[in-house]
Amino acid sequence: METITMDTFDAMPLVEPLHQALKDKNYTTPSPIQQEAIPQLLTGADLLGSAQTGTGKTAAFALPILQLMHEKPRERQRKQMRALILTPTRELSIQVAKSFAEYGKYLNFRTALAYGGVAIKPQIEALREGLDILVATPGRLLDLQGQKQLDLRGVEFFVLDEADRMLDMGFIQDIRKIVGQLPKKRQSLFFSATLSPQITRLAGSILTDPVEVRIAPQETTAENVDHSVYFIDPARKLATLIDLLDDQLDKDDSHLSLIFCRTKSGADHLVSQLNQHDIPASAIHGDKNQNARQRTLDKFRKGRIPVLVATDVAARGIDIRDVTLVVNYDLPNEPEAYVHRIGRTARGGLKGRAVTFGIGGEFKELRAIEGLIKKPIPVETDHPYHDDGLMRRYQSFGSTSKGSSFASSPGRRNKRNRGTSFGKR
Repeated sequence: METITMDTFDAMPLVEPLHQALKDKNYTTPSPIQQEAIPQLLTGADLLGSAQTGTGKTAAFALPILQLMHEKPRERQRKQMRALILTPTRELSIQVAKSFAEYGKYLNFRTALAYGGVAIKPQIEALREGLDILVATPGRLLDLQGQKQLDLRGVEFFVLDEADRMLDMGFIQDIRKIVGQLPKKRQSLFFSATLSPQITRLAGSILTDPVEVRIAPQETTAENVDHSVYFIDPARKLATLIDLLDDQLDKDDSHLSLIFCRTKSGADHLVSQLNQHDIPASAIHGDKNQNARQRTLDKFRKGRIPVLVATDVAARGIDIRDVTLVVNYDLPNEPEAYVHRIGRTARGGLKGRAVTFGIGGEFKELRAIEGLIKKPIPVETDHPYHDDGLMRRYQSFGSTSKGSSFASSPGRRNKRNRGTSFGKR
């Protein structure tokens, strides 16, 4: 199928209510995935999209779905929905539903959310009289179906968002159960950051003659983020973090810090350690129920909790202006997550700082990040915990896409140089 692209929203054949909603948000130029996907989806085509979070893919599917439903209105049927959007996490579900509400503010449609960790009764009530759009996570959707509280026979539009993360979280069988109960005649959209053989097979079982849109992963870091790597002994990670947070809190109590851990248990353990050292901190991750996560985020946003510790899954969708420090306490499993993580600071044109802890045994992961962003991460040596031997070992470990040269940052002396007193911590 021939690729159709349009370089402005004004040029797209969208109805006036959608154009007005875009103008309200001051959106004039579509992102690459929006340019390629929206015109094709308006023709009714299925779509296979390879795109990262942050590329604008929600608008790429929300706008055409809203338009097509508006052009062909249908009376709502009890316990049914016209569009089903499946997402891997509660946070992403909320974000997607919010986008539909913003883009469709001048249209008449009903939407609801269905995800775990909260009471199911309000979700049942929302479904009772029928919906236009349901945004859901797989587990809760199947719970509702098992209780005979929803009917998938009326689905005209099906979106599987972040399919690779769905598989990572073990949802493959749930997805197959859900897809098996959808009408054969439907428009299906499939989005994944990567297209592994398993993902491609799954897409093949869902899509019919799809248009394929591939958007390269974001490779550059935000210009306003001052990012660096600290080479430290693993035993001194906590001491180094506490010094960074003390320095941050001393500067301005309105500055917020976001710390990334690889696992849920690691995040909880780190919060406990920080609290023991009189640093107020809380964690958000997949084991926390939704109400608890929302309360924690609200407290963090208001500055009542100055330090938030998060896993990658729970951190998706965090957009808080006052986050001025991001710390990669653990390196991410995927290099693309590095760009996403450090992009949580320097929001709204402000400046921010991101520090990554480099320790022995994670050289390969660090090299992968530098390969993605196509340059070395500056090394900060001017702090009490710098391990010169570790840095030199890393320098001799392979090379980045631009050689093995290293940039050294002059660093910042912490206001409280506790020296070796952290041995007691």
